[in-house]
Amino acid sequence: MPAPAPAAPPVPAPIAPVRPVDAPSNPYLRLLATPGARAFTAGNLLARLPMGMFSVSAVIMIAGAHDSYALAGAVTATGLAATALVAPWTARLVDRYGQARIAVPATAVAVLGSLALVLCVHYDAPVWTLFAAYAATATTPNTGGMSRARWAHLHRGDPAALHTANSFEQAADELCFMLGPVLAASLCGALFPEAGTLTGAILLMTGVLIFAAQRATEPPVTPGTRAASPLRTPGMIALLTVFLATGAVFGAMEVVSIAHAGGAILALQAGGSCVAGLLYGSLRPAASARRRLLLCLAGMTALMSLPLIAAATTDSLLVLAGCLLLAGAATAPTMVTGMTLIQRLTPQAQLNEGMTLAVTALLGGIAAGSAGGGWTVEHAGTVTGYAVPMCAAALALAVAAMGTRRA
Repeated sequence: MPAPAPAAPPVPAPIAPVRPVDAPSNPYLRLLATPGARAFTAGNLLARLPMGMFSVSAVIMIAGAHDSYALAGAVTATGLAATALVAPWTARLVDRYGQARIAVPATAVAVLGSLALVLCVHYDAPVWTLFAAYAATATTPNTGGMSRARWAHLHRGDPAALHTANSFEQAADELCFMLGPVLAASLCGALFPEAGTLTGAILLMTGVLIFAAQRATEPPVTPGTRAASPLRTPGMIALLTVFLATGAVFGAMEVVSIAHAGGAILALQAGGSCVAGLLYGSLRPAASARRRLLLCLAGMTALMSLPLIAAATTDSLLVLAGCLLLAGAATAPTMVTGMTLIQRLTPQAQLNEGMTLAVTALLGGIAAGSAGGGWTVEHAGTVTGYAVPMCAAALALAVAAMGTRRA
């Protein structure tokens, strides 16, 4: 008589959220009360701040040395393209071998690329070396994605905590991209043109070392697994297309606003997004993330019409500033909800790769939106240019309505 087949191992039940009696009532204080959270958050914020510094610093440094903004723009665009190609592979290695084992050496390579760029500019090296050096920075790990992966690991089974965590991370992104360019421009202007890049490199390496040292909160890896790409997950391509179109909103709005009123006014849009993200995270999320995404995208499409109306009907920068502040209010909730859906669609062992794919799609959209916005401004004027981000938001809404039914 054949021996009975061994029983299948029991499937672990989802971790139920447990709130201690003395837990803070504020959801963000409760989030940061998670053991180990403050340490990895501090390191991650330190590492994330340079993400808003490097491109501005490179443009100032290269344009000042070569008297060519076209060259500076081409170098930074090459770095963006290289990042879009390399970042998903870096994230896949992070999922396979662990955050600390991959993030530290990958960051070291990126920092060496930044230092090489400084030396090439300072010593007037051939132009091709600028492209090669800046492309080497593409190995920079997606620190925001790694932080979100930690939250997803620590609070799996608790949708409310994950909603707050994603909102916190999005607000941190907005804050870093608001402060980073200002810090970079200030350092380059007050000290010397290379100061922004050097400071960014130091902050990045220090932050990643602090972040990677927090091993207790690092998501575990599954040795020997070679799962298929998250791109094969039903609904993922459509969701990434939404991120692509949303990135076009950001890229177009940036170029058009700089051409119409100068770069300083963009801080209002980022500020509105930051505040809205924090408020959104303090609310209890609705059950259907897909429905929330559609509502957020509809709100973003409607609010993106405000800068167009303001530019077309008045010359007042104060009115335009208020409209940009309101327009930014829908972007963070959209990104938060989109990241929540990415986390739900991506297998647990591939979270870093899934979220990096989302960031890569966003960066591609920013590049496309910048090009489209710039072309429209040059051929039709800045007022018409404000129609580009509104149309991109409408496209994101249409894609989400048709393609995310399984999310």
